[in-house]
Amino acid sequence: MAVDLSEEIKQLDATLSGIESVLDVEGLRRRAEELERQAADPDLWSDQDRAQVVTRRLSSTRADISRVEGLRRRLDDMAAAADLGDDDLLAEAASDLPALSADISALEVRTLLSGEFDERDAIVQLSAGAGGVDAADWTAMLLRMYLRWAERHGYPTEVFDTSEAEEAGLKSATFQVKAAYAYGTLRSEHGVHRLVRISPFDNQNRRQTSFAGVEVTPVVELSDHVDIDDKDLRIDIFRSSGPGGQGVNTTDSAVRITHLSTGIVVTCQNERSQLQNKAAAMIVLQAKLLERRRAEEAAEKQRITGGPQDVSFGSQIRNYVLHPYQLVKDLRTDTETSNTGGVLDGEIDDFIDAEIRWRRAAENRA
Repeated sequence: MAVDLSEEIKQLDATLSGIESVLDVEGLRRRAEELERQAADPDLWSDQDRAQVVTRRLSSTRADISRVEGLRRRLDDMAAAADLGDDDLLAEAASDLPALSADISALEVRTLLSGEFDERDAIVQLSAGAGGVDAADWTAMLLRMYLRWAERHGYPTEVFDTSEAEEAGLKSATFQVKAAYAYGTLRSEHGVHRLVRISPFDNQNRRQTSFAGVEVTPVVELSDHVDIDDKDLRIDIFRSSGPGGQGVNTTDSAVRITHLSTGIVVTCQNERSQLQNKAAAMIVLQAKLLERRRAEEAAEKQRITGGPQDVSFGSQIRNYVLHPYQLVKDLRTDTETSNTGGVLDGEIDDFIDAEIRWRRAAENRA
């Protein structure tokens, strides 16, 4: 056992050393020191937006440093136990090995997130597709799945808008995941998700196939310079609908913003005041305009270079089959599990990690 354990420790050490090199731990420490100097500036909080960016980046950088250092300590302790050859220490090290290996693997996936906006917060919009009331119910199920995923990781979320369907479920929902690398992590979920089950809304208990779309965009930061002319906006105020706490249905506080040049429409009705709803809606609009600009730039690059077109955009990326058998399968990576209940309760990390690795491999081949 000691020989096998030592070999596995050597393999983990090689992986972790590679991660430390990619992340540039010394560079992270220098970055943290610079951010700490900025955070200590008494004039920083005169600009609330900049102060929030600085403090969030400082928190994220410190977390990265702590995570790498913690893994290195655990691995060094395990190597020391293997060198001592004590049976009790070897047994303890062997029992800890799977968890340490999983944690190092998860951090390795993070090093693959090197896209322009990968380290940003994420705006996620869900919309019911074909399937009638089942599609609306499926949209509500997906909202719960993603919120539970974020909760499992300790990521704060904010639901900006939910539009309830007439019979059950949701026509659409928009929320933000406030965590470092949330966009890079969740953009693998962008696409069409298909559910197959016995419909709870069919009195003949027939099998129903329904679809929901998931759109993931990065949150705009001050440096992005997404210019929005007030003359290009139509802002409509209306009465909030659905449950939302005391007073939500008694005032005209919901906000709908239409960007006239692009036709993009965003709404927010989950805040208490009209001003709060307008601010939240502008966050979503800016994110959509930034993503539109990025997509246009990518399309132009493909036109000039003759690169391959993304024929999978808007197509089905994952099947969730609840009848006649239990299986969730991603059609890009072939990752699958029969634990459908766990997946719908937010256990989607295996799918996300596999897609990130698949995406990086595809980029390297291009």
